[in-house]
Amino acid sequence: MKDIPLELIQRAADKDIQAFEEIYKGCCGFVYSVALKILNNNQDAQDVTQDVFVKLYNSLKGFNFKSSFKTWLYRITANSAINAYNKRKRETIPRVDFEAIKDTLAAPEKQDYLKQENEKKLDSMMDILPAQQKACLTLREIQGLSYQEIARALKVNKNSVRTWLRRARKTLIDN
Repeated sequence: MKDIPLELIQRAADKDIQAFEEIYKGCCGFVYSVALKILNNNQDAQDVTQDVFVKLYNSLKGFNFKSSFKTWLYRITANSAINAYNKRKRETIPRVDFEAIKDTLAAPEKQDYLKQENEKKLDSMMDILPAQQKACLTLREIQGLSYQEIARALKVNKNSVRTWLRRARKTLIDN
């Protein structure tokens, strides 16, 4: 995500639509990728992205510049994605088991299939994690944030981030 100039944030906070569009263009890919890593679902990530920018538009006036804009946006995105993840988890639909058809595929198709299966297994493994652990793991391992940045984004202390990451890694290793 590119840096957003403070002047642009202030203009958008004053409901300047062109300024808000510039912020959207500079941040939408970032918001979508964070949401997608937490949710593992394209449609849900798109919905969260839209929700984040509605929230951003309505609350930009309250941005007080005490933290960086990027950290503030991480926090809004992560919290929105965690809420959507928890909601979806309550409404879980069983996954289709493709293991039965794996041996019927030809060799090149089998390699593609195995790659997709590995991605599905990773997604399934991530799905067993509580939302906070999943968010921490995504922000740390996928987005490359420091423990301090994650703590600010999720509004928790750094020790909580360390604990959630340790538990998430242990859970993934044990399963």
